Amino acid sequence: MVRTAELEAVAAALGDLAERDRPLGPLTTYGVGGPARLYVEVEDQSALEQVRQALRGRDVATLVIGRGSNLLVADEGFDGLALRLGRGFGGIEWPAADSDSNSDSDSNSAKPSLVTAGAAVALPVLARQAAEAGWSGLAWAVGVPGSVGGAVRMNAGGHGSDMAAVVRSYTWVDLLGESGGQDGGARLEYRYRHSSVGSAELVLAAQLEVTPGSVEQEKAAVSQIVKWRRQHQPGGSNAGSVFTNPADDSAGRLIEAAGLKGYRLGTAQVSEKHANFIQADQGGRADDVRALIEHVRAVVAEHSGVSLSTEVRLLGFGGWETGAMPSSAQGSGS
Repeated sequence: MVRTAELEAVAAALGDLAERDRPLGPLTTYGVGGPARLYVEVEDQSALEQVRQALRGRDVATLVIGRGSNLLVADEGFDGLALRLGRGFGGIEWPAADSDSNSDSDSNSAKPSLVTAGAAVALPVLARQAAEAGWSGLAWAVGVPGSVGGAVRMNAGGHGSDMAAVVRSYTWVDLLGESGGQDGGARLEYRYRHSSVGSAELVLAAQLEVTPGSVEQEKAAVSQIVKWRRQHQPGGSNAGSVFTNPADDSAGRLIEAAGLKGYRLGTAQVSEKHANFIQADQGGRADDVRALIEHVRAVVAEHSGVSLSTEVRLLGFGGWETGAMPSSAQGSGS
């Protein structure tokens, strides 16, 4: 009752900015799952400040959704406030083409420059624009379907690189307090698919290092990554790799060795193309995906003795899958 009253107080403070019972499934790459009690599309700094004021001093579960590429929402939905950054946080500022750092065509002696990308920018879009402009260092990001904000938070990566390799600074605010500003990448304390971004901290933008390169070579690198993913990873409704790779091993190999490649449970199935992907049927159930994740984890542990950890964030299943989070918490849906 207390939390219901708190949520209603937030709804009253947000007024027309908030939408009730917004389905979250369509905002994720799984495409399944229930609604959020409250939802806000934050289009600019003014709306963001209104949200911060509405949340101040209130015990309301809060979720930030990027592109929803690592998020699974329970069928019963999310009893809190979900928010997504909109167009006002989707800009990209490239270094000047005639800057000193881009004046040397020899990539071995080229000086690095910084591109500023808003948290709502899709990583594949960023990677393709970098290639078109002849900037090197971001081609790998074309294979990561998340947003810049979510990627900063979880140290997203692939194809030989990650955010830790390119983030030089980032801009953030505390949704529940007064803190925020621009900090260096060292504050993120990056580890594999992990950062120190706090539960109530919202990433707004990131400054990423790039170096001058060849347009032709960068576009070829992007194309090669896209081709590789189409050949080796499934399309359809999924959230990419479900489990993180154990040290010196592959989660996909462990799952396949346990005989689970292609295994189906209700409306969810372990991919027949890559065993570390779980596919959701169109119109399927998020609870089936969750049940299959737990089944895979249990069978792999019995078969190999390895306890797999998820990359996917599970929302509304009675708690967060990756680490216990307080009720006044921000999760990242990349």
